[in-house]
Amino acid sequence: MIPPSPPPPASWKFSVRDALIAAGAVTLAGLAVWNVLQNMQGAGLAPGFAFLWQGAGFDVSETLVPYSPADPYARAILAGTLNTLFLAAVSLVLATVVGLIVGLMSVGPSPIARAVAGAYVEIFRNLPKLLVLLVLFVAAVTGLPHVRQALSLGPVHLSNRSLLFPVPVLEPGHALVLAAFGAGCGACWLLARHFARRREAGQAAPPLWPFVLLALGGLPLAVALGLGLPFAWSVPQLAGFDYEGGARVSLQFMVIAVTLALYHGAQIGEVVRGGISAIPRGQTEAAHAIGLTPRQATRYIVVPQAVRIIVPSMNNQYVNLIKNTSIAIAVGYSDLMSVSGTVINQTFRPLEMMLLTMAVYLAICLCVTTQLNRINDRLRLKEGRA
Repeated sequence: MIPPSPPPPASWKFSVRDALIAAGAVTLAGLAVWNVLQNMQGAGLAPGFAFLWQGAGFDVSETLVPYSPADPYARAILAGTLNTLFLAAVSLVLATVVGLIVGLMSVGPSPIARAVAGAYVEIFRNLPKLLVLLVLFVAAVTGLPHVRQALSLGPVHLSNRSLLFPVPVLEPGHALVLAAFGAGCGACWLLARHFARRREAGQAAPPLWPFVLLALGGLPLAVALGLGLPFAWSVPQLAGFDYEGGARVSLQFMVIAVTLALYHGAQIGEVVRGGISAIPRGQTEAAHAIGLTPRQATRYIVVPQAVRIIVPSMNNQYVNLIKNTSIAIAVGYSDLMSVSGTVINQTFRPLEMMLLTMAVYLAICLCVTTQLNRINDRLRLKEGRA
């Protein structure tokens, strides 16, 4: 099949109408900026971001970086941004897994599975996400036991306050182990690209998972053993009214991640169902004719073709999920929106903080959409070469 010819280059010739539209847009933007500046001057405020380096004076409930109330507002905003990124990353993975399972159930041969998937989609697609969050939060707070009666599975403890689990104790020498792990990740990425090129060229390629185990597990372990680095674990232990040691994930984080996974999992499930339904029935019939089982036909024939269809819609769902992390403020999770609200209340700098918050969300969403658009372009290029 001859690949499609590239589209002609866009023309940059402006008509009079285009010039008038551009001039009107610039004029409206200038009037808006002038109006805001006049109002701020009338209130005795000078626009600027110097307040970011003043002491914050408030605490952030949980952070991925060291933070104290003595740190400046910029540090607090960084902590809130990282919390938002972490919440979005976990929720995206969970929602994608849930959506894939629901989408496969909705087109499967079992009528019961199709009915369950359909009911799940209709329920969560027609409920406000904030209502789902509040219901799950109240259920978790009242249904889970208190800290002293926490549900324990070995060193892992779950209560109505948090989830605690052991973590390794890192020492200065362990930086080399982390560097080895990073090198292993890079090696796995290069191997994956190399194997993909071999398969595209019609050549045989070995499975990737043995190399992944060797690079991500064997290489860091070899470095640790070679340097004689000790390994110790920080295990949570009950001390008084709370646990000490280990790492913890707050109940608020878990409830928000589950809410976003369930809500957007229903949306993604419908996207997956539509993509699979768009594959001609003859594809699966041909797969069965050559001896593939239904599971193999789904894995090797249907899903790879459906991915090319669902990626553009998944782009929209991922962006919506990232923006919807802002509902975390309803249960007290210190995300970017929560920190921004506190900064506004203390500094009375709503315009600057709103612009900064909008810029952060815009940057995150643009990064995600850019990567997904690149994936979509690669898939379409491969389809054109097929």
